[in-house]
Amino acid sequence: MGRLVVGAAIVRDGRLLAAQRAAPPELRGGWEFPGGKVDEGESEHEALVRECAEELGVEVVVGRRVGGDWPLPGGHVMRVWLASIAAGVPYPREHLALRWLEPYELYKVAWIAADLPIVAAVEELL
Repeated sequence: MGRLVVGAAIVRDGRLLAAQRAAPPELRGGWEFPGGKVDEGESEHEALVRECAEELGVEVVVGRRVGGDWPLPGGHVMRVWLASIAAGVPYPREHLALRWLEPYELYKVAWIAADLPIVAAVEELL
C-alpha cells in the first residue's frame, strides 16, 4: 500500500462541505473532501483533526467511517470519516473555495475522480 490519506465528510444540517482544490495544477478547480496524508507516528483520527485545523481552521469531531479503503492514483489509499464541526467556522486556507452542498446539489460540482465514488457513499448517509 502507498501512502495513507484521510478525508473528512463534514456534515452540518444535512449538507456536505466540499473544498475546491488549488493545487496541484492538474487537480486545480476540482472539488474534494478536506484531508491529507497521515504523518509518521500519527493515528488516522489525529491526522484528520490536524488536517481540518490546518486546511479549514476548524476543530472537528470524527464520527463513523465511510466505506472501506478508497484507491487513489499512485497506489495511495484514502479512508474517509463523517465529521462534525465542534469549534470554528470553515475558511478556505489552502483551497480556492468551500461550499456547503445540499443533497440535491452533490453532483453539481466537478469532484476529482478519486472522490466521486465516495460522494455516492456519503449521499446514502445524509
